[in-house]
Amino acid sequence: MPGSASRDAGIGQGRRGRNATADRALDILLMFDDDRLVLSAADVATRLAVARSTAYRYLQSLTGNGFLEERDGSGFRLGPRVVDLARLARKGVGLSDLARPVMRGLVKRTGMPALLTRRTGGTVVCLEREDAGTSLRLSYERGEVLGINAGASALALLAWAPAEELDELLAGPLPRYTDATLADPAALRAHLAEIREQGYAVGHGELDPDVLGIGAPVRGANGNIVGALSVAAFSHRVPEREVPHHIETVCQAAEDLSGQAARMGIG
Repeated sequence: MPGSASRDAGIGQGRRGRNATADRALDILLMFDDDRLVLSAADVATRLAVARSTAYRYLQSLTGNGFLEERDGSGFRLGPRVVDLARLARKGVGLSDLARPVMRGLVKRTGMPALLTRRTGGTVVCLEREDAGTSLRLSYERGEVLGINAGASALALLAWAPAEELDELLAGPLPRYTDATLADPAALRAHLAEIREQGYAVGHGELDPDVLGIGAPVRGANGNIVGALSVAAFSHRVPEREVPHHIETVCQAAEDLSGQAARMGIG
């Protein structure tokens, strides 16, 4: 199996000067991979260069602590404690951790700065930003609260808000940031319906004058919206013919991040 020889060698070399009992337990756990889901005492004895009785003692200790399960005399497989640890590890990985490399790729492909945002009640919070080294610098800092009814990222979040929440959010006066801001609830509802139908939001100066924004929703494990990815640029620097390409790029990045978030159980 590819890589097994070097891994076996590393097990033997890395053991010098280590705590033998604890580290041999770890060595056993690291023997499992996609091609080796079950281990026997003979397998462990051979790879650790110990007597079979010693290998079996290690295996029994791991079994007793829930890290392994014995399969009717046919060998040992990973146990429920490993599954629990994997679940905790996934919980420790937040959306921002997953988004950063996706955002860097998005910036590289579009040449525009990127934002990761999330809706919290009636506001939008900037979780992450990635600059593009261009003259346009997004002024939003991590943790900054943004308006709910303007900007591609905000609209990409608002468009998929549950109906009862949307009614509440649009019940009060809506702020107007520029002449292009949709502050009329009826007009905004119609625009949000268009966004849901097409799957992305395009903003033209609703939050910042002369700025084009493109945003797409990010879904989590249960299909709910957990955030939005967006890019922004001065409108005059983005030829109209290039907008569809940038829309496709943003939507693909959001889809990639959604897949990662779902696999990690986020949302």
